[in-house]
Amino acid sequence: MGIPAQPAETRLDAVRIRSLGFRTDVALRVLEGAEVTDRGDYLVVRTLDNPDFWWGNFLLLARLPGPGQGREWLARFAAEFPAARHIALGVDTTVDIEAPAEFAAAGLRADRATVLTAAQLRPPPRPNAEAVVRPLVSDADWRQSVDLAVRCFDGGEPGDFLERRASARRRLTQTGAGIWLGAFENGRLLAQLGLFDVGDGYARYQHVETNPVARRRGLAGTLVWTAGRYGREVLGSTTFVIVADPADVAIRVYRACGFTARQSQLSFDRPPG
Repeated sequence: MGIPAQPAETRLDAVRIRSLGFRTDVALRVLEGAEVTDRGDYLVVRTLDNPDFWWGNFLLLARLPGPGQGREWLARFAAEFPAARHIALGVDTTVDIEAPAEFAAAGLRADRATVLTAAQLRPPPRPNAEAVVRPLVSDADWRQSVDLAVRCFDGGEPGDFLERRASARRRLTQTGAGIWLGAFENGRLLAQLGLFDVGDGYARYQHVETNPVARRRGLAGTLVWTAGRYGREVLGSTTFVIVADPADVAIRVYRACGFTARQSQLSFDRPPG
């Protein structure tokens, strides 16, 4: 199926985070080279070589601000990231709770995601047998990865952060920390995802993306299943983690492959404007 790899050394207990979604997010950012600073009641996650990566440059709050405290956190973000054109705040909670009014007034949107886990994956109900599933290796593969991400990107102007993010992913696969898989047809990349060892037996899925013209062909489920086999056989993973929009159709694919909902993940962001 691809290139042999060895498990990464990053440990989840390097930072004490209750949210499994954010624990694995932060572990991945550290693997990619991000700096994490503990301020006591919040963490600063900073990706110096990709400042336009919102969720590579954010604050993770230990708890949701109380009434009247929202402006203080906006000021802290501005102080930590004075040149940032975005705002990104995560909350280390495992339940869906009401957001402070100041966040909405400042134009921040709330993102309520579902954290799903699986100990054992199963094949999707409609596996795709036509596409060639393999790791991304060559320069041409990774150029196609960026092109596909642009097609799937819905956060406004992607700028060049997608290219920088792809470079970080490629470097990570070369260390043996995980794999970036693609589904190809006639040499064209139609779908992709990543799976990375984040320590303590956990493996985190990243960015399941399918070209809009190739959806509903079983590509995503096939990639999820194939990556899960890699995680078991090569990384030695015992628990798989994926984060999804509860309203998106993709969550049905993940459930069909054996994932079940475990926690909620709460974050707030405001794109550059």
